[in-house]
Amino acid sequence: MGEFITSEPWAKDPRILLMHFNNPPVNAFSIGAPKEMLETIRQAEADPAIGAVLLVPGGKGIMGGADIRVQGIAWPKGQPILNDLIEAIDTEIEKPVAILHRNVALGGAIELSLACRYRFAIPGTKVGQPEAKIGIPPGAGGTQRLTRLIGADRALPIIVSGDPIRVEEAIEYGWIDAIFDDATAVDEAAAVIVKDLDAGVARPRVREMEATVQNPGIFAEARERAAKRARHQLAPVACIDCVEAATTMPFHVGMAYERKRYLECVTSDQAKSLRHSFFAEREARKIPGISRDIEKRQIAQGAVIGAGTMGAGIAMCFANAGIPVRLYEREEAALERGLARIKSLYEGMAKKGRISAEAAAERTGLISGTLAMEDLGTADIVVEAAFEDIDVKKQIFGTLGSVAKPGAILATNTSYLDVNEIAAATQGREADVLGMHFFSPAHIMKLLEVVRADKTAPEVLATALELGTKLGKTAVVAGVCHGFIGNRMFAKYNRESEFLLQEGATVEQVDNALTNFGMAMGPFTVRDMAGLDISWAMRKSTAHLRDPKERYSKVGDLVCEEGWYGQKNGKGFYVYEDGKRLPNPDLEAIIDASAKEAGITRGTVSDEMIIERCIYALINEAAKILEEGVALRSSDIDLTYMNGYGFPRWRGGPLFWADTIGPRRVLGGINYFNTIHDFWEPAQLLVRMAAEGGTFAEWDKENAQ
Repeated sequence: MGEFITSEPWAKDPRILLMHFNNPPVNAFSIGAPKEMLETIRQAEADPAIGAVLLVPGGKGIMGGADIRVQGIAWPKGQPILNDLIEAIDTEIEKPVAILHRNVALGGAIELSLACRYRFAIPGTKVGQPEAKIGIPPGAGGTQRLTRLIGADRALPIIVSGDPIRVEEAIEYGWIDAIFDDATAVDEAAAVIVKDLDAGVARPRVREMEATVQNPGIFAEARERAAKRARHQLAPVACIDCVEAATTMPFHVGMAYERKRYLECVTSDQAKSLRHSFFAEREARKIPGISRDIEKRQIAQGAVIGAGTMGAGIAMCFANAGIPVRLYEREEAALERGLARIKSLYEGMAKKGRISAEAAAERTGLISGTLAMEDLGTADIVVEAAFEDIDVKKQIFGTLGSVAKPGAILATNTSYLDVNEIAAATQGREADVLGMHFFSPAHIMKLLEVVRADKTAPEVLATALELGTKLGKTAVVAGVCHGFIGNRMFAKYNRESEFLLQEGATVEQVDNALTNFGMAMGPFTVRDMAGLDISWAMRKSTAHLRDPKERYSKVGDLVCEEGWYGQKNGKGFYVYEDGKRLPNPDLEAIIDASAKEAGITRGTVSDEMIIERCIYALINEAAKILEEGVALRSSDIDLTYMNGYGFPRWRGGPLFWADTIGPRRVLGGINYFNTIHDFWEPAQLLVRMAAEGGTFAEWDKENAQ
């Protein structure tokens, strides 16, 4: 018995050796695991009493492949890596090795299984090659063997997307040999092997199969899609090239080519960034001072106040998770519009094949409407999604303080306002209150900012985070301040983009420079989509807080004064005609007038200047947010920007990117901008990092435990 492997003969026929793999929580191939597995298989190969080996994952049955923590790191001498294990099974071991997939099998686990003679599974198991999501192609034969087993037309989208499929689909492709009920799967799988042993039947090795391609144009089409949807990214192109190689090269040549492309990618900044993103999501669940075992409140029924675009989307989040939810509105017409919108969205999803018609009907049925606040009294959580006005929200929470049942969580969806002030309106229920800031469209966007107020109870925070996971969100904890993490930083980003207009850049140039950097959309496209009137109202409501000596661009305000609110009425920073986004020919005069009023002479602005000004503004404000304790860790800020604001995952978020290029370089840029513009104030945390040679990653290790 080893650290990872236990084995025993199958009770019904000792010729079958059952090899159990246990490495919780996901049975990853950590250092030492491939060695133990290979030793066990070699012992079985040498034992004349054993005819075959059946690998069974322990615990929950998940097999997560290679340990991401050691990707790109040299292993200790004498320790076989996963590739060595797979190569031995495929070329050295004559006795059949079989594998049983249970619940989830990904990455290296799949590459291992493709070298086995048999692949069994239990119902509902998901199988896939997710390597592209962490910036690499499969590196242990995944592209070469899967393409030979199921054909390039099926293998290519699975490998390039990184998305898993269910074994019920995989068995149709010939990927899985049989599916058995979990309770009897080991016995039934072993029986299949015994039958072949008795008959003298030897299953072929995948390496001996020919890789087929039905549509030779799939590779060019895939490269065209990657150029549009995965700009600048190395892994998708490497995956395409490797799958194509499987159709044109002998197996051993294709394997060498795959390994070469894997090694090119695994040490790249992109792969490091994507690994950072992967671990950041797991770190975000850890809240200092709150045990993961804390007893959480039960959420069996939800309620949402406000049936507008945001409220309807939040209600859909609950329904998508199978949680009944009641939607409240003051006026019947508004409620009917909200419910109709929800029904229409679900019907549209069904028509596009994203969900079944039955699922659409079921989810729609989980959402009910009411005009009576008292009807929310049975809800375990109430999410307020009313107009962004502090007095409106305080009035609602004052009512909820008496209407909501004891123990119900009271959440506000505010994107800027003071959650402490809102909580105080409940008059005694402050412990039940927190912010749950969804991003629009709420039923699609992954980010959820969970705002911890001063008196939020620990179990309320823990429950909200757990609920966020159930709703399919990436939840990040933020403290109370104007705009929390995301919008506070976004304000500085937008400030710079408007200043750049005054200094000579065009709207199109700013947007293009930042999308070429990797942002999903440019700042002016985002603002037009969100509605310019919303941020205008916020700026007007907080104008009294602004330092009159501080530089302020009036461009956004002047645009709104013209009645241009963005996509919603066809004109904003752009003009929208016949479904197209076009330059606004009337905008230049507004920018010129604003620049002259501010005493600015417009000139030429480079794309590099645009990127540095806007992204350094994000980094600088993020450092201040860390200093103030509004965010727990820099990786939480990275998650916020990757999941809510379109920052490229392959750059790892603004603070990981700052570490990549060096905090000293960032500070140098900020100091340079300050000599020219005199409105940049470097974060003291950034100043200290630059002086000490520190990084944000090191700050997390020292401060976010």
